Amino acid sequence: MAQKNPHLNPESFRDSLSTVKEDGKRYWVYPKKVRGFFYKYRTYLSWVLLAILFIGPFIQVDGRPWLLFNIFERKFIIFGAVFWPQDTHLLIFLLLIFFVFVILFTVIFGRIWCGWACPQTLFMEMVFRKIEYLIEGDANQQRALDASPWNTNKIIKKGSKILIFAGISLLIGHLVMAYLIGIDQVQEIITKPPTENLAGFIGLVAFSGIFMFVFTWFREQACTVVCPYGRLQGVLLDNNSINVMYDYVRGEPRAPIRKNKVDESPKGDCIDCGLCVQVCPTGIDIRNGVQMECVNCTACIDACDEVMEKVERPKGLIRYASENSIQQGFQKLITGRVRAYSVVLVLLVTAFITLIATRDELQATITRFPGMTYQLRDNGTVSNLYQITLINKTFEQQTVHLSSLVEGLDVEVVGGKDWVLEPQSKVEGRFFLVTDQNRVVTPQQDVKLSLIHKEKEIDEIETSFMAPVSKE
Repeated sequence: MAQKNPHLNPESFRDSLSTVKEDGKRYWVYPKKVRGFFYKYRTYLSWVLLAILFIGPFIQVDGRPWLLFNIFERKFIIFGAVFWPQDTHLLIFLLLIFFVFVILFTVIFGRIWCGWACPQTLFMEMVFRKIEYLIEGDANQQRALDASPWNTNKIIKKGSKILIFAGISLLIGHLVMAYLIGIDQVQEIITKPPTENLAGFIGLVAFSGIFMFVFTWFREQACTVVCPYGRLQGVLLDNNSINVMYDYVRGEPRAPIRKNKVDESPKGDCIDCGLCVQVCPTGIDIRNGVQMECVNCTACIDACDEVMEKVERPKGLIRYASENSIQQGFQKLITGRVRAYSVVLVLLVTAFITLIATRDELQATITRFPGMTYQLRDNGTVSNLYQITLINKTFEQQTVHLSSLVEGLDVEVVGGKDWVLEPQSKVEGRFFLVTDQNRVVTPQQDVKLSLIHKEKEIDEIETSFMAPVSKE
């Protein structure tokens, strides 16, 4: 978005990150405690969202998890609906819907997601930061503690903080694993020796270590360096997008309040106290305009409103606003871009619902057994070995079998039984296609198989049959 603020900091603040010094070293951010209207309701919302996040893996419907993102077995359960690898097209639609929704939401409301609902912000600002304030004190006390030599007080405070952070990181690591492999498997991992499930144990330790690193040391860098969402602002936001904005029309020129001194020069409402910078968790100055590092956490709004109350000036010098509302005094939400994205979103949702409603409940995939062509039998027949993968997407047990649609070509199931599919399960089996060799007229023949369920054909599958041509 083109920046039209004529009172920008003349320094090249966009040439480097706010948390990086000139020599390339990191500038550690000590955000001052914040309180106010927005912080209070962000706290309430964080309790609700964190409760949902931690309860999620335990929610089950008819014995099935409500949410599961099993990337290892490529099985996903989203709001009770199961998606297998054969449903990749549905997952693609779901991802497209998510991305278009994010784009539409960002075009209208900027990065409100980052400040109010992003798990990184929720845990960092509403859990880890609060614990840090409780143990080490406010920003100035934290600076003094870090600068002080190691003594009993510092060891106790730093040690207790690290232990608590480690415990919470372990909890988050177990939570993530529960979403990936299911709460039952996580319980099995933690109740049995690590040697019995080494991969799961390593996963728990790895995730816990990553979260410990992020929330103890990496912190705001996850938003400003790793997360790509902030960089998308440049192409998604326009002058009608709502962001946390500084009203430079009202606030400039800045001037501190000086007692017993008369100054006739024009002044804006900003008294240049710097509190908006001191409370910022990413260390930026919101008065410089929209910046990639801003996560719309509203800390600067609460700090500024508190100052405005004290100096008896109107609140809202920093507020949710758009560039046009500050410059021209009006806000336009429904623009051409918003309408276009909305139409695309509606079309994607409609297509997704249609595909869900019409998808097959039972599905089969047949492949030739690797490394084998044909087998000549003593009784004058020739056979090919195949693998079949069956997926039951219903919530009931199902029984299926195969039959050949080619005359003289028989199906022999290894094990000799029909396949029984448990609810929401995948079964792999093997079978032979067998025919008399004197019937073979071509080295490779296209054949069709019928998948039968309850004496009805539910799918027709094509494959090929290889055999030497009969010399008779």
